[in-house]
Amino acid sequence: MPASPSTARAINDRLALRLLQDEGPLTAGQLKELTGLSRPTVADLVERLAASGLIEVVGETGAQRRGPNARVYGIVAGRAHLAALDVRTEGVTVVVSDLLGRVLAEASAPIGDDAGTGPAVEQAVTLVERAVKEAGADRLHTVGIGAPGLIDPASGELRVSSGLPAWHRRLVAALQERLPAARVSVENETNLAALAEQHAGAARDRDTFVLLWLGHGTGAAVVLDGALRRGASGGTGEIGFLPVPGTGALPSARDCEGGFHSLAGSAAIVELAGECGVPAARGRALADPGAVAGEPDAAALVRWAVAAVGERGGGPEAEAPQAAGLAGSQVAVRFLDVLADRVAIGVASVVAVLDPGCVVLGGEVGQAGGEALAARVAERLRRMAPLPTEVRPGTLGGAAVLHGALLTARQSAQGELFGATPEAR
Repeated sequence: MPASPSTARAINDRLALRLLQDEGPLTAGQLKELTGLSRPTVADLVERLAASGLIEVVGETGAQRRGPNARVYGIVAGRAHLAALDVRTEGVTVVVSDLLGRVLAEASAPIGDDAGTGPAVEQAVTLVERAVKEAGADRLHTVGIGAPGLIDPASGELRVSSGLPAWHRRLVAALQERLPAARVSVENETNLAALAEQHAGAARDRDTFVLLWLGHGTGAAVVLDGALRRGASGGTGEIGFLPVPGTGALPSARDCEGGFHSLAGSAAIVELAGECGVPAARGRALADPGAVAGEPDAAALVRWAVAAVGERGGGPEAEAPQAAGLAGSQVAVRFLDVLADRVAIGVASVVAVLDPGCVVLGGEVGQAGGEALAARVAERLRRMAPLPTEVRPGTLGGAAVLHGALLTARQSAQGELFGATPEAR
């Protein structure tokens, strides 16, 4: 059935807004060309969107032409302010942005294990409020939170998980109470990392892939046919609990020790480095100048190993921390080879069940390993699985969680505001 006039107007409005978001400021003539709509229709929608406070004149064309220059329209970036939080066991990072995702303020704070639940929550909420003030925002429209643990698919709330601080779960309710006008949502950190890698990272050309998170802990996110899959209880991708050979134990319902986590978590990788003879395996890798504050020690060790063997890695651009020499190169090769053996076990399990065609090694360790680690895992995977699978290093590292949280906050806010024109109400 043909759309009603009001529905057609709402569709045209959203199309124009998406173009302004993706392409940047445009003239009415450019909107006409890109949408295929008639000149009067474009003039009407521009007037309607301007009256709604969603777009404004941001300049004029500089082209030489007869008559007045054409007005250039852009989205009113200050129409809404957003916040994104990356909540880790050891602290919180927050960014505040405008509606277009331009970061206006950023802050982070460690939260120690000895902090009580109440003080920890207050510290995190105060950090958000300070960032909002620094950004010059009156209020927040949407808050996106990335956190470890399971998200209840029915309530959308963070479920109680063993081994995670109690303040994580309390934080969502506290933010909603202190920011009553804002929409507050929480998502598993690995899921957000996958969305970020798909939007602006290693999986931009994939609508089906698995992201294997390698950071302080391990996890996986599954994207099939363009949709993030969470599972019946929100636990899709809890690969840390996957029983694997080589750990000498089995995981339990409350503890992933003995599972894949015991092979590829940060602590396990640091221990492996020591067994392989990597120098300074119990601290930062040879005072690596490429190390990032707050990253797992494992990432610095992997970055050192990649530099020592002279292969291209990911993460911050840095020279090898010192000349490794022949012996150091041999140690580094052994370390990367054994690490790839371990990672390939998890990748092969995922591939055998899902056949995603592409696995992204995300997180700080995946980024630090770069092509050197990804190529090793891919070579082992070809021997272990009959299904053709590309293995790629993640490009966003630990920043992917915050990127994904901001991305989902933007999509939520724009979904509401872009449908709020007079004809769409």
